[in-house]
Amino acid sequence: MDLGFESLRDRQKKIMIIPSYRKFKKTDTEAVINLWQTCKLIVPWNDPVKDIKRKLSIKDNLFIIGEINNKIIATAMAGYDGHRGYIYYLAVLPELQKKGIGSSVLSIIEKKLYKLGCPKINLFVRNTNIKVKAFYKTNNYEMQDSQIYGKRLISDN
Repeated sequence: MDLGFESLRDRQKKIMIIPSYRKFKKTDTEAVINLWQTCKLIVPWNDPVKDIKRKLSIKDNLFIIGEINNKIIATAMAGYDGHRGYIYYLAVLPELQKKGIGSSVLSIIEKKLYKLGCPKINLFVRNTNIKVKAFYKTNNYEMQDSQIYGKRLISDN
């Protein structure tokens, strides 16, 4: 029987989640690492605490946090070397994915890199995180005809 009232569940579907965005603070470290663990972005050969410390030593304000009600729900860490921009640790809490939050934080980073004169952004997607390809394609990123080589200079272990 329809009494003309929307159910609470139907109303909740219509509520838009709008995070606020800001630069990373050292006090965010534990919550950020927890988010990265939840999103399965941490690998044994990269110590996230060391990654954060290294990033903060650059002081370029390219480490963005998204929050809702003072809870960290998204991150993006970027860099610019004068030739290319790079994006790392783009993460959104799994239950909030596919709601535009990832695209918003990506757009913020893109605008910051553009203001620095960055002509092109590269990013790396691990073979274990292939499902994110559709996200980047939706945001106008294209596969490049390149291979990535790496050499560790300082061990994180």
